[in-house]
Amino acid sequence: MELDKEVTACLTGHRPKGLPWGYNEESELCVSFKKDLKEVFKKLVQKGIKNFLVGMALGFDMIGAEVLQEMRDKDAFLIRVIAVIPCLTQSDRWGEKYKAKYNSLVTNCDDKVVLSNEYYDGCMLDRNKFMVDSSSVVVACYRGGGGGTKNTINYAYKKNAKVIILDPNIQQLFKSN
Repeated sequence: MELDKEVTACLTGHRPKGLPWGYNEESELCVSFKKDLKEVFKKLVQKGIKNFLVGMALGFDMIGAEVLQEMRDKDAFLIRVIAVIPCLTQSDRWGEKYKAKYNSLVTNCDDKVVLSNEYYDGCMLDRNKFMVDSSSVVVACYRGGGGGTKNTINYAYKKNAKVIILDPNIQQLFKSN
């Protein structure tokens, strides 16, 4: 798939255990966060971003995919939501509820990129690098600490991508480089 990097953004962020609302996306905090996230996405679209790459992990990735798909479907934003799937077995160990949500979100994406048929050590890292290498903007849900999200942010800085960090613990606030 050919993507114009200048009109492409990608998402990275915490899994549910790293989010203040955990798995409860109906919480007031999560609902408010989704509204803030939608405003960030709207501003990116106004600046010319048309493609959004989503790694489809539990937590922020799936929240972001859901918000983007709602913007495209309900608000008629002319955007493409692209699932970047690290391996075809990505959701195999998830509970049925989350597998169903994952399958629904992937089906509702405009396109998908599958990087590997099977899981291997480093496939999630390879997915993150692929997304950053294909994007000019990285939208990160990051509250601090180490891990994959921090590594992806650092990689994005090295690649001179614009990084927008949304702290899930602080509503209405985000920072960017």
